[in-house]
Amino acid sequence: MPDVKYTDSATFRCLENLKEGSLDISLIHTGKEHCPPGHICSMPRDEFIIHFVLDGTGFYSAGGQTWSLTPGQMFVIYPNEPVTYGADETNPWTYAWIGFRGIRAHSMVKECGFSKNQLVLPAPDQKIILKHIDYMLNHKQLSKANDLRRQAYLILLLAELAGFHEKQSAQNKKNAKYVYSTSVYVELAIEYIKDMYQKGIGISDIADNIGISRAYLNSSFQKELGMSAQTFLIDYKMHKAASLLVSTSLSVKEIANNVGYEDQLVFSKAFKKKFGMSPKNYKTHKEMMDKFNEKQVDDPV
Repeated sequence: MPDVKYTDSATFRCLENLKEGSLDISLIHTGKEHCPPGHICSMPRDEFIIHFVLDGTGFYSAGGQTWSLTPGQMFVIYPNEPVTYGADETNPWTYAWIGFRGIRAHSMVKECGFSKNQLVLPAPDQKIILKHIDYMLNHKQLSKANDLRRQAYLILLLAELAGFHEKQSAQNKKNAKYVYSTSVYVELAIEYIKDMYQKGIGISDIADNIGISRAYLNSSFQKELGMSAQTFLIDYKMHKAASLLVSTSLSVKEIANNVGYEDQLVFSKAFKKKFGMSPKNYKTHKEMMDKFNEKQVDDPV
């Protein structure tokens, strides 16, 4: 076996050729790399390797399939399997990885959610991943104590992956009961908001009305509109309020009640956060702009 090697440069940090310290599971190599454009890897290895995409984009080909990968994803390489993976030509990726082997390696990989039919998965927060990998890299000196430390943090990282997979699986099972697409639930929610916004409804009311959980309602809005259901509800109310301010003689308190706010102060704070000025100043500003525009039409230069 080659001698243990540690590399630390601006784009590549790696600890490799580690000796197996345990029959159960042992770290063989770990590191982080910002790859050059078009950088390709295709050499089979005899250990498991899990890569975590941190930045940029790239691809992974294995088992007759190819995936385009972005930050927040991870992929596994099985021992002695032919694979190819590489960095994008214009936005090359940065990734971190762990390579390990042992009699428990296969079962641990399975507990993380991987299989021969599921080689790519969403990854936990990269801060968690880097915390464990950095710890292993920082204890690069060869000693019995550091061998144990690296093994401990390898197992802790795999435990994080397994725990993340369990949460994802539970959420997927929970969401599986929803028979319609997220776009349908968002449409139903918006219809309910349009009909009931004056009644002071909240997110729980909307979710209960259409028969889904608050979490699934929010994830549906994020997927379809790029915002939470709460943000959409408040924006809808604020635009209705702005329209009433400039088209009616209602007071601020009356308008607040009209869009479902019992507390005028809470309404005014929400309005100012949305439009950058108080309801009263908004009305005055709009009136001044209308008069100015009228004057421009009456007295053209």
